[in-house]
Amino acid sequence: MSRSRTAILAALALVAGASGTALAVVPGDAGIAAAPCTVDYKVQNDWGSGFTASVTVTNNSAAKSSWAVKWSYAGNQKVTNGWNAKVTQSGAAVTAANESYNGTLATGGSASFGFQGTYSGSNAVPATFTLDGVTCNVDGGGPTDPGPTDPGPTGPSTKVDNPYAGAKVYVNPEWSAKAAAEPGGSRVSNQPTAVWLDRIAAINGVNGGMGLRDHLDAALTQKGSGELVIQLVIYNLPGRDCAALASNGELGPTEIDKYKTQYIDPIAAILADSKYAGLRIVNTIEIDSLPNLVTNTGSRPTATPQCDVMKANGNYQKGVGYALNKLGDAPNVYNYIDAGHHGWIGWDDNFAPSAALFKEAATTEGATVNDVHGFITNTANYSALKENNFTINDNVAGKSVRESKWVDWNRYVDELSFAQGFRNQLVTAGFNSGIGMLIDTSRNGWGGTARPAGPGATTTVDTYIEGGRYDRRIHIGNWCNQAGAGLGERPQAAPAAGIDAYVWVKPPGESDGSSSAIPNDEGKGFDRMCDPTYTGNPRNGNSMSGALPNAPVSGHWFSAQFQQLMQNAYPPLP
Repeated sequence: MSRSRTAILAALALVAGASGTALAVVPGDAGIAAAPCTVDYKVQNDWGSGFTASVTVTNNSAAKSSWAVKWSYAGNQKVTNGWNAKVTQSGAAVTAANESYNGTLATGGSASFGFQGTYSGSNAVPATFTLDGVTCNVDGGGPTDPGPTDPGPTGPSTKVDNPYAGAKVYVNPEWSAKAAAEPGGSRVSNQPTAVWLDRIAAINGVNGGMGLRDHLDAALTQKGSGELVIQLVIYNLPGRDCAALASNGELGPTEIDKYKTQYIDPIAAILADSKYAGLRIVNTIEIDSLPNLVTNTGSRPTATPQCDVMKANGNYQKGVGYALNKLGDAPNVYNYIDAGHHGWIGWDDNFAPSAALFKEAATTEGATVNDVHGFITNTANYSALKENNFTINDNVAGKSVRESKWVDWNRYVDELSFAQGFRNQLVTAGFNSGIGMLIDTSRNGWGGTARPAGPGATTTVDTYIEGGRYDRRIHIGNWCNQAGAGLGERPQAAPAAGIDAYVWVKPPGESDGSSSAIPNDEGKGFDRMCDPTYTGNPRNGNSMSGALPNAPVSGHWFSAQFQQLMQNAYPPLP
């Protein structure tokens, strides 16, 4: 249900002599002045005791460098939180003032913001609005009667349980063009992949490429008359990826305020634009961040000084919480927090502590568990979806599979079982029981001639696992441009219990990191885990890195890897 009152004056004025008095005139009539401002107030979602609303103000007067919209409620409505404006309330009077990033309001320019509130009884739309003390226009239509100038709601009024169900998913034209340009690439170039916002400049587009609004506009075109999901990766925390230099970011460990005001706030402002209300916007929130605080800090042999710094200053939790809060209020936005993968979080000493840390982050900086629609595992990683040749409960030659060198006492052997098990742990930690999981299957197919046809020899537990495992990495801790990997399951909705979708969040063909040091202006360093000659560290059992040679900087196109992924795809490509 949507209720709206668009600001158009019923009584209009003409300028009267030198006195400066104005008599109202109809906006748009020839030779007469337009109304000083218009306000469009829509109740987007009303559940009887609470509601969300969106407000768009248009300034028809002189340009402004700051603004404030005010109104009063006739009932007992109370604003509880807002986005894209500082919304405060005193008694029945409400004031919505601009944020630092949207204070400029040109002549003819508009700004949009939203808020959530509570009420009992009626939830009448306010009758009068002002912009900086000037009364804006009010139409003569009723609060539940959108007139000819008001098309009503443009999208769903409430979140759906699974945004992928019954929906197409956005095909990124930039990735699609690169894939199609590869020999054989047209077989997969129509697959949906995520849009990565991995630096502030990406919001408006880098080097002439598409910015966030460009992608959202393209998504509207692809949507047509049905439902469509567009997938975004929110990835620019201060001190980003404290355990891997290849994916370091542009913000230093203490630049949390810059992250909020120059990165998250502008993204939130764009996503809240009513133009995009008909899209289902899925955000993957800050991959490879929170799990690092569990596994790579303190006295653990895998600890790094950079991760200790981030754990001490709390800016990972603050950043994730702020992103969840600012991005999660719109009814068409769905936040999924990155949850590592089974070869990272699946051990007993990581499993429950990770869920507890995620709950901490999801309840800081104004966020609540209601801002979290679910979690995503295996983002940009290679862990096999389902190992069919063995289970965690198998025993061979008197030993449990958990005692094998590969499994190494983990509780999980693949991503599907881990995602389903970790979902239960997250609910136990305090997340909503309806949360769903996503699994990134873009590069975990492990097909081709090296894919085992059945279990390994039962001589020892190690021969059993080594001969039967699909995941052919040297060590489960290897993560950079892995040799032998293949495309995994194609994106699909609701493939298994508790799983909202298999997705391709990491666009196949985009590098994980450079094989050698390459100067760049993206803040990305050189990580030896991307060097095929590297002999390892405690995080990969001091094993060879297994990385492909001649790789470019992370995020850049890596043709040789894309060709390998197609060759080793499972299910195989036609």
